[in-house]
Amino acid sequence: MPVGQALRLNKFLAERIGISRRQADDIITSGKVTVDGNVAILGARIDKNSKVCYNNKIIPFENSYTYLALNKPVGYVCSRRQQGDSPTIYKLLPKQYQSLKTVGRLDRDSSGIILLTNDGDFAFQMTHPKFIKEKIYEVKLSSALEPLHQQMIADFGINLPDGKSQLGLEKMDDSRKKWKVYMSEGRNRQIRRTFAAVGYTVVGLHRIQFGKYQLANLPEGKFTEIEK
Repeated sequence: MPVGQALRLNKFLAERIGISRRQADDIITSGKVTVDGNVAILGARIDKNSKVCYNNKIIPFENSYTYLALNKPVGYVCSRRQQGDSPTIYKLLPKQYQSLKTVGRLDRDSSGIILLTNDGDFAFQMTHPKFIKEKIYEVKLSSALEPLHQQMIADFGINLPDGKSQLGLEKMDDSRKKWKVYMSEGRNRQIRRTFAAVGYTVVGLHRIQFGKYQLANLPEGKFTEIEK
């Protein structure tokens, strides 16, 4: 960032500490953040010459971003807090990666590639609808998908409460229960809801690709650093 170009303090704190901007606003309001020795205020802006401290510890202005791909197992949730008996994916990561945020989500009953980063711009570009990022899933259904229902989903789309859902479908075997599903959206449980609308239950959902990032041979429950 060129000297003199201002950056919002709450955005800076969110990216460096690994919290939301709302949480950043809360710690600014608490008086625990100073800029150049003065207690920070909401809406403050900083630049490379600013000395930012949180709890009396300097937060470096420059940051080296980290990008991870994790092969999420079934049963884990993509949140920081455990939900009931379901552990969080952060249980699978060493301490130095605990502050990273997930790029989108996979529900508890789904598995496959999930990205994590501390680069907010990268996360935005990977998830916002205006940046079309194809996602590919391997889906197993409770029963064979009828050709008519295949055509409805792939060619015409299924009307859901939050809008039409149209998925690309590729048969994986002759059972017609296993399909590769292609989509560029990311609405909540969209694949499951789309098949349910025509009478099928998704009994297995495994994401193998997110944009250009592929799961490849990454073992279940393991992670690897990736390049932006």
